[in-house]
Amino acid sequence: MAKCTAKLPEDLLKKLSRVGSNMDKIATEALEAGGEVVLKKTKSNLQEAVGNSGKSTGQLVNALGLSPVLVDRNGNYNIKVGFDEYRRDGSANAMVANIIEYGKHGQPAKPFLKNAKTASKKECEDVMKRTIEEEIKKI
Repeated sequence: MAKCTAKLPEDLLKKLSRVGSNMDKIATEALEAGGEVVLKKTKSNLQEAVGNSGKSTGQLVNALGLSPVLVDRNGNYNIKVGFDEYRRDGSANAMVANIIEYGKHGQPAKPFLKNAKTASKKECEDVMKRTIEEEIKKI
């Protein structure tokens, strides 16, 4: 049986080592950059969905934001686009967003979340890749 050994260049090994120690920072930067892309598209879609009917208080749009970057128990990094919990009247922003997204009896659906996810996916991935590459170049 043949045996083959390959050795990586010393400078590449050092860079890989530094990337490992900076992984939290790099992942956070990339997720925040990608999250901003999705957030921007979601806000735009939401503003179109609620329109200028005079009924909108702006609370839902203002409650939309990004969560902090978190690491789950499996070691996966994630960030979420979502709403602050409650409105001034005590109702949940998530409930109001759900009604807009899916509609209810007498109120047609005006999807904004799913459309934002689909429309921003490619740009989000590109921004995250660029951010990772830029952060690695700094090492």
